[in-house]
This record gives sequence, C-alpha cells and structure tokens, in this order.
Amino acid sequence: MPSGMIHVDHKLPTPVEILLKKLSGCGYEAYVVGGAVRDILIGKSPEDYDVATSAMPDEVVSVFGEKHCHPTGIAHGTVTVVVEGVPVEVTTFRVDGDYMDSRHPEQVSFTRSLEEDIKRRDFTINALALSSDGTVIDYCGGVEDLKAGILRTVGDPEERFSEDALRILRGLRFSSEHGFKIEKETARAMVKKKDSLSDLSVERIWKEFSRLICGTYCASVMRRFFDVFTVFLPEIAPMKGFEQHNPHHIYDVWEHTLAAMTYTPKTVVLRTAVLFHDIGKPQCFEIGEDGIGHFRGHPKVSAAMADTILQRLKVDNDTRQKVVLLVKTHDVPLDPVMKSVRRRLAQYGEEGVRLLLEVKRADISAHSAKSAYRISELARFEKLLNQVIKDQLCFSYSSMNINGKDLIDLGIPSGAKLGSIKKQLLNEIIDGTLENEKTALLQRARGLWKDCQ
Repeated sequence: MPSGMIHVDHKLPTPVEILLKKLSGCGYEAYVVGGAVRDILIGKSPEDYDVATSAMPDEVVSVFGEKHCHPTGIAHGTVTVVVEGVPVEVTTFRVDGDYMDSRHPEQVSFTRSLEEDIKRRDFTINALALSSDGTVIDYCGGVEDLKAGILRTVGDPEERFSEDALRILRGLRFSSEHGFKIEKETARAMVKKKDSLSDLSVERIWKEFSRLICGTYCASVMRRFFDVFTVFLPEIAPMKGFEQHNPHHIYDVWEHTLAAMTYTPKTVVLRTAVLFHDIGKPQCFEIGEDGIGHFRGHPKVSAAMADTILQRLKVDNDTRQKVVLLVKTHDVPLDPVMKSVRRRLAQYGEEGVRLLLEVKRADISAHSAKSAYRISELARFEKLLNQVIKDQLCFSYSSMNINGKDLIDLGIPSGAKLGSIKKQLLNEIIDGTLENEKTALLQRARGLWKDCQ
C-alpha cells in the first residue's frame, strides 16, 4: 500500500491529460511519474512529463495507432507518443535486472505493478506518481521527504549507486539546485561509491555537473563532497587548504573559489570560469621577501589547465573557448576611463567584456576588505561601457567610417601594410586623437602610407 496519497490542484498540459485519460479509458493504469511530480509538489513548472503505464509497448501502440507512436526506447519499454503534435515518452511499468556497468540493467522485465516500478527508482522524491485526477501516489515516503527537504535513496543507497553511478551526481545536483539536505546513509554511500564515477562517460558527467555548479547551493555541496568531485576533477585537489598568505585574501584557494561562485550569475560559462580561475595558483605560488604570497602567471597556467579539463570532459567548443579566455584574462585591469573601455571592447567584444566584468566582480567580492574599492571601479567601468554602446562609439573595424576598399583606392596594396594602417587608425580613434570621420581617416591613412614608403 502507498505510504501516503495526497491531492494536488495542477493543470496538466492538454496532450498529457489526453494521453492519461485515453490509456485509462482503455483499461490501463497510467500516471505522470518522476521529476515532473516532484517539481509540481515544490511549485516548480516541470520541463517535461514522463508517463508510466501498465500497458505493454504493443498495447500502447494499439491504443494510439502506429502513425502516432515511435519506438524510441522499445528495449526498455519506452514508446514516444505524439499527441496534438507534442511528443510524450510513455514507458511500461518495469523491474530492472542486475546492473553490470554502473549504468544499464542487464535485462528489463515488464510488470503490471506501479509499486514495483516505483521502487526501482533512485530517490524517494522522484518515486512519485500522479494520476489525471490530481492524486499523488507515494510508496516510499517521498512526499514527507520533500516537505522536510531531505534527499534519500529508495532502499539501500549503495545498491542504488552501484546500479548507476550517475545517481551520485544527480543527487548532489538536486541538493545544489534545491537545497535538499542529503540523508546520512545516502551521503555516506555517495562518498564510498565515488570511484565508480570513473566508469561513466564524460558526456554524462558534464551534463549533470554543469547543472550542479549553476545551483543556488553549489558552494556548500562542493565543500561537503569535495572528495567526490576530485574523482573527475583531480586538478582541484591542491586548491583545498592552500593558504594564500596575501592581505587581499581571507580564504585558502578553494574556499576563495567557492565564495566567488556564490557571487557569480548562474550560467554555465560564468560558473565554470570562476571555478577554474585560480586552479593554477598552487603551481605558481612564491613568497616574496616581505613574506607576502604571490601567484605570478597564474591566469595563464589556470587557463591552460581549464582548457585541458574541458577538452577531457568533451565540452562544446563555444563554452570551452569562452571559459578559457575568461580564466586567462580575469586579472586584466578594467580601468574606468573611456579609452580603456573602448580598448577592451576592441579586444574582447561587448559580450566578452560583460562576461569578464561578472567574473572580476565575483572574484573581487571573495577577497578581503582591502579590495572592496575595486567593486566601485568596476561599476564606473560598466557605466562607461553602457555609454559607449548607447552612443555607438567606434571600438571595432566594423564601426569605422572607412573600410579596406577605401584604403586600396588610395593606392595602398592589400596585405600586411594595409592591415597595419587600419589598426593604427582604429587605435587613434580609440585614443581620441583621430575623429571617426571618413575625410579625416582618409587623410590620416595617406600620411601613414607615405611614411611606410
């Protein structure tokens, strides 16, 4: 019997409601299951809805017709049914066999029992089913755990994590996103089974980890389960406890990083950049004659390490390149003067400069009070940045009132000389010594070309 049944007032999407009612109208049980039910109970709008049913896969096809059904995971009982143009995954109640690869069951047996299906799931808060009339069926105490903000596995935690090691990261991600307190035995098993994460594909690890670091509570999760993360990020190990011996810092390298992440907007690029911005510090540490610690060259070393890690995790090139550039430039000064603003825009573009501002703001916010004045400097820099963009001031070749053809028409041959002259013109515009006006630019270009001959 279920440990509890409650009613929720939630309007299911029309395609999902039609699907549930059609299956039940044909004599089968059908429920929304898993994360969607969890999200509904915590007041969050589900991203998608998975349906579990007592109908066998061929019976699902019989109910909805072959043209509306696609056997997307037929070996595991999953048929994707398209209702009113919306695809919904429908999976037959099942019982999993033994897991031999920390990921897939060796065999799957179908069952007509919702309870058997529910009790194979990972965490109690995901072991919930919702009927079309709003009844939540709970066999594992998931409703009470949700109310208490507790994350625990269904049944023996070591067994659950042995079945699929990714559940360790999934659990930590839930804790990071929602602040769930991880139940004692579940937490103990996560640490004990951490090495099994090595059996997973790096793509699966990155998919969970990239969401985890964007959680509100990521710092506390990464602090408590540090040893788990070192399994696939061994480079972070030297950061923990590495004292900086610098008056601008009140934390060791790892604690500074965690503090900075709490000040960082919740995007994958920014959180990843801040996570790795000081990862090279332990390699670059030296004590000056004054007894103060220095980390000369650490942005470059950190960027190289970040690049290696992200390639190893097979992170997409766009994300990797943005992160590596931010790590490499996180110590670049952003002086609050117009010339500096336009020069940084010329170097990194508007998006790059705005991302760099966020990284520097987070980094400085996790320093000692000695660095507090730099936050106001960043605010002044950002104000000037907004002015440049609003006034459409020139800071790039594309915004110059002259182009390569204009220079060629002056008799300047295409090639290195032309590129050099164009760069000089842009620099003088940015410095404020040359007006971005075509006649003035052509006149200056003639002079520069004459000097080259």
